[in-house]
Amino acid sequence: MRPSRPRRETDVAHWIEIGVGVFMLAGIAALAYLSINLGKVEWFGGSGYSVYADFPTVGGLKKGAAVEIGGVQIGRVESIGLKDYQARVTMRIDPGVKVQTDAIVSVKTKGLIGEKFVQINPGGSDKVVGPGGRLTEVEAPVDLEELISKYVFGKL
Repeated sequence: MRPSRPRRETDVAHWIEIGVGVFMLAGIAALAYLSINLGKVEWFGGSGYSVYADFPTVGGLKKGAAVEIGGVQIGRVESIGLKDYQARVTMRIDPGVKVQTDAIVSVKTKGLIGEKFVQINPGGSDKVVGPGGRLTEVEAPVDLEELISKYVFGKL
């Protein structure tokens, strides 16, 4: 049997560097995972299908806001643009969810000063909106500032 050679400082330093490198890679991977999941980033456009609705105003609704039916999130706002002087809101709906053609779409607020989201109240029709389809029944959001000013100045 050969006698073992004494450990050198360079051998110990080498293993420490490898350990630090592995720890750094694990930290970067964890940070990337959290950034993608918490930022709700969707790769390649996400799954599901798009529908749109035209509102007279969206009152602070932002891209990426939740789309809900009965308090359950079923999609996200994909884009907000202007079409014929109306706000066109394009929503990406989860693939398993079917929205009726007579569903009522409205912009709501979570809490008093909370974030805006799109609420869809299902309709009674048997017809469903297909990919790229339009939801025609919309409710404009309530403008809280306008209501308060009407109340303060006695015009309510």
